[in-house]
Amino acid sequence: MPSSAPRSATSSAGRRAPGRRPAARAGRGADVSFVIITGLSGAGKSTAIRVFEDLGFFCVDNLPPALLPKFADLVVHSGGKVRRVALVIDIRGGEFFDELFEALAEVSRLGLRYDILFLDASDDVLVRRFKETRRKHPLAQAGSVLEGIRAERRRLEAVKERAHKIIDTSALTGKELREEIVSTYLRDRRQDRALEVSVVSFGYKYGVPLDADLVFDVRFLPNPHYQPALRPLPGRDRRVRAYVLGQPQTREFLTRLFAFTDFLLPQFLAEGKTHLTIGIGCTGGRHRSVVLGDELARHLRARGCRVHVRHRDLRRDERAGEDGA
Repeated sequence: MPSSAPRSATSSAGRRAPGRRPAARAGRGADVSFVIITGLSGAGKSTAIRVFEDLGFFCVDNLPPALLPKFADLVVHSGGKVRRVALVIDIRGGEFFDELFEALAEVSRLGLRYDILFLDASDDVLVRRFKETRRKHPLAQAGSVLEGIRAERRRLEAVKERAHKIIDTSALTGKELREEIVSTYLRDRRQDRALEVSVVSFGYKYGVPLDADLVFDVRFLPNPHYQPALRPLPGRDRRVRAYVLGQPQTREFLTRLFAFTDFLLPQFLAEGKTHLTIGIGCTGGRHRSVVLGDELARHLRARGCRVHVRHRDLRRDERAGEDGA
């Protein structure tokens, strides 16, 4: 179980399921960042734990859930020496993994606030990754990687439901995964009461993002693809933006979208949710969804939200294009 000595950093956390996250009681564990990394095999947990290590977190890989309360107790009583912790807990623990929820209840009783980071990816991407690395899936029967993935997905359903943040790594590079983790966990704790929003533009022909909490379909808008002068341009080009935003349907949609999010986001925050992923999709993820994603992000920032933008499918046709904001 590799580990690293703590380094100077500040952090916090992302998403939660209603009623699941324990309130931090005043005491020794209140200011500890305690992140539990889990998810599908092949979805990037090894990369994630290295990122946390680089950020100065004390890291432990493949900790059995039964040891989680004892480890948490050591952290709480470390006299402030350990303030940032990231643990990988997954099905490699075998039958012990089923003890996770009981162990988390013990952690809550210690007054330690924890965050569950769940890494996911589509089945076809996971199969390809296992074939490329020639690794055996831990639940594969008779050599069937796909059956192992499906069995693991079923087994992790309850854990995913309780995750505070879900990251779909299907289309992410290692650099992009690092940026997503940094934007979520390396921030000032004084910002904890502000809602963090990830806006993801995407193309429906490449699939809906697995980590989206809300999805808006903008394929009804006039498509710049059918304008010869605009077709080769990305959605962030001023000419594409002028075309999309100049449509009366777009203006009406944005008015309704802004009103809807202005109502909905405070409700999520009041429920205790601190991270929300909003997907905006068009056919190819290159024009309309990019423009609308940037507009939504601009609106939410003006409302005081921390916003991270990722244009997931823009690079599929424009290798040199930007992929975030």
